[in-house]
Amino acid sequence: SGLIGRSWAMVFAAGGFKVKLYDVAQEQLTSALENIRKQMKELEESGFLKGTLSVEQQLALISICTDLKVAVEGATFIQECTPENLELKKKIFGQLDLVVGDNVILSSSTSCLLPSKLFTGLKHVKQCIVSHPVNPPYFVPLVEIVPHPETDPSTIERTYALMKKIGQSPVKLNREIEGFVLNRLQYAVISEAWRLVGEGVISPTDLDLVMSDGLGMRYAFIGPLETMHLNAEGISNYCERYRDGMRLVLNTFGPVPEFSGGIEQKINQAMSEKIPSVPKVLDARRKWRDECLTGLAKLKKEMKSD
Repeated sequence: SGLIGRSWAMVFAAGGFKVKLYDVAQEQLTSALENIRKQMKELEESGFLKGTLSVEQQLALISICTDLKVAVEGATFIQECTPENLELKKKIFGQLDLVVGDNVILSSSTSCLLPSKLFTGLKHVKQCIVSHPVNPPYFVPLVEIVPHPETDPSTIERTYALMKKIGQSPVKLNREIEGFVLNRLQYAVISEAWRLVGEGVISPTDLDLVMSDGLGMRYAFIGPLETMHLNAEGISNYCERYRDGMRLVLNTFGPVPEFSGGIEQKINQAMSEKIPSVPKVLDARRKWRDECLTGLAKLKKEMKSD
């Protein structure tokens, strides 16, 4: 019932599904429910509440439970949202494996643990899958669906259909790979950003501006492959024009950074001057980020309907 669990609960309730939010501590669940109520009220006031149901109708769909067996009784889909710790997740799925039937889908929110590490050896492995959301799931709709080598195709299809039904944007990976796809792309950008700042080419704040007011503007609506397609007379024409230049630049990329030492301090100082690393300021900036994401999601929805 942490940040991701609460966000998933809100997404499923907005889709009209009954949700049981499970955690080991009653006070954690009570706090989570209060937080969900507060968030939903704010979303309703700002006109950004998801779904067709009112706040009270959505809240009525969410209940809390400290007994895992009771929590999953009658469930058709279970979304695990524990911290990114392999042993903890394996323990939870081991417990679930003993109490679930043959129709429920066992899904993990993990952002980087491979399904083969999480689910191998489970009796219900055919029903297991990773549904990796983007933080925060309520505001960013992408979900990466990553199968275990033994996952049944019907588990993939049912998960995909459910994600579409609740308004998320699912993508299917054909096989597992470290970091899945989103983080592999994200880490490639972070890695080059780190090198450019470390080599004194650009300041940390200007580097972020290159993304927010440059690449990010179009990437909010189209991906890198469509960008290539539109920036020339199609992909083949783009490659014909730019392949030599791309290869020339890519060959100058340095080794994978350590993400520590002097460059870390330099970037930390710049970010801390812009946004001091204290809870109150960080929370305010996250709230602003979520409002921006909500506004962007609304704009994208309107543009698609047009």
